[in-house]
Amino acid sequence: MSIMVIAAHPHLDKSRANQALVHELQHHADIYVRDLYQDYPGGDIDVEREQQLLTQYDRVVFQFPFYWYSCPPLLKKWFDDVLTYGWAHGPEGKALKDKEFILATTTGGTEQSYQSGGDNGFTISELLRPIQRTLTRCNGIYLPAFVAFHVTPGTDAYLAAEAKRYAEHIQSSARALMH
Repeated sequence: MSIMVIAAHPHLDKSRANQALVHELQHHADIYVRDLYQDYPGGDIDVEREQQLLTQYDRVVFQFPFYWYSCPPLLKKWFDDVLTYGWAHGPEGKALKDKEFILATTTGGTEQSYQSGGDNGFTISELLRPIQRTLTRCNGIYLPAFVAFHVTPGTDAYLAAEAKRYAEHIQSSARALMH
């Protein structure tokens, strides 16, 4: 299975958690990792290139820090620009049909704070639902998200363990992730 990870952190060089995740993936030759902010520092996305890349991989992982209950602005712009009507969705939009998608995110908050009745009021799954629906609207298969909680105070050992768990998660079969 071919996997492309689109890392979308505005300051990846300063994020211990997201760096740990990306670093772990570099040990896996079959995973292509991209830094969206490095690819498009001015925000001018090459839609044709992105669409072509999407068609080349079986699974696409969007890795980003979870803040303000969403993804970073360049990733949102990427969704808006790349997932076009007639290509990704709409009556003729079948380019992503049955492509697998995973969201991988890091939070400063604890797992308990992202539960019903927790500090954030909703589960992480509920908060990720708009992105999930975007991907399923494009005829993709949404697989369970990977979430690394409470990463801000995380020790290097904790982040390394989460990174290993991340690599295992995104390489797992769809069947294993769904059960």
